[in-house]
Amino acid sequence: MRPNLFLKKFRDKEGREVILRTPRWSDLDDMLGFINSLVEEEAMIALEKKKTREDEINWVADNLKQLEKNQHMSIVAEVDSHMVGSCELTPRFERLKHYGRLGIALRDGYRDAGIGQEMMKEMEKHASRLGVEFIALEVFSINYNAIHVYEKLGYKKVGSYPDGVKYRGEYVDSLHMVKRLVI
Repeated sequence: MRPNLFLKKFRDKEGREVILRTPRWSDLDDMLGFINSLVEEEAMIALEKKKTREDEINWVADNLKQLEKNQHMSIVAEVDSHMVGSCELTPRFERLKHYGRLGIALRDGYRDAGIGQEMMKEMEKHASRLGVEFIALEVFSINYNAIHVYEKLGYKKVGSYPDGVKYRGEYVDSLHMVKRLVI
């Protein structure tokens, strides 16, 4: 898959025009601002430390390389020419390669507007190209809105790591969810 490939345009629940596409090099500064805004707000993501521009350059380079080699799929959501969401699917390896790990995040102010659901539905369309038959994700057990969306999209709870996340000084279970795709 190539960088900057248009995938879909739609209006979210707030009436904003959203473009889903694959990432491109020119997203670098927007991506750095995006991830650091999530860290600053203490969003329910694994990262807790801000990234440097050099960190982000390395991450974007690796992301685009894997995208071009069909080793991974990445989608960004754009509103008013700015990145507001990111969704990635990475197949595991060898005998586990029929499973893909999904990661998704949305900037504050763009959650609960249907953007994440659209990114996930679009990602499912591209999973078979990667050989992915099952999509697995991990979510903080206290992220009730996200869990509701995942269940609505057909993801099932399959287990957890008790106290698997340290969030705001407290331990929270890390919930694991899976969806089998119709291939």
